[in-house]
Amino acid sequence: MTKKTKRKHGLLVVVSGPSGVGKSTVVRRLLKLNKELRLSVSATTRPPRPGETHGEHYYFITQAEFDKKVKKHEFLEWAKVHGYYYGTLVDELKDQLAKGKVLVCEVDVQGAAALKQLVESGKMSAAAVFIFLIPPSVDILAFRLKKRKTEEEEVVNYRLRAAIAELQVMEKYDYIVVNDKVESAAEKIKAIINVEKERTLLN
Repeated sequence: MTKKTKRKHGLLVVVSGPSGVGKSTVVRRLLKLNKELRLSVSATTRPPRPGETHGEHYYFITQAEFDKKVKKHEFLEWAKVHGYYYGTLVDELKDQLAKGKVLVCEVDVQGAAALKQLVESGKMSAAAVFIFLIPPSVDILAFRLKKRKTEEEEVVNYRLRAAIAELQVMEKYDYIVVNDKVESAAEKIKAIINVEKERTLLN
């Protein structure tokens, strides 16, 4: 009996949620828990926040550079969020998934919706799992947004209103994870990835 050669299977892990829920913090912790995971680095026109590094957290580019990439169809999806543009680079995803990597993509609700549409339409031939991160409560979300102290109060209030609206789409995701504690949330996502990896290998 001939032994079948296992085909490499990439897995796209989309972590999304409302502004201020702590997506970046949880994803950073997740990457430390599992060194095999790869982070998909998005491009953005917003300025870096304290502690953020170009090429590690985001590719911080100008509006002109972003527009050029849009015209060249270099983004898998892109959206304008809170006055700034964000985009998921096609090559960033394709290269890692083709190698059978588990690629973590941290995006906002609009970006996740665009990626989901691409997966469901068959335009992106990779297994994918969509995870929605939620705060323990709206009050805690408001506290986290104000704690940043990187934006004006008017902007914070706008983000809070938008975040409450974004919470309404959580049922469209495969999994919902409460970010009560960063360590706990990261462990839950790690467990979800392990389950989905096994499912991908069986298909």
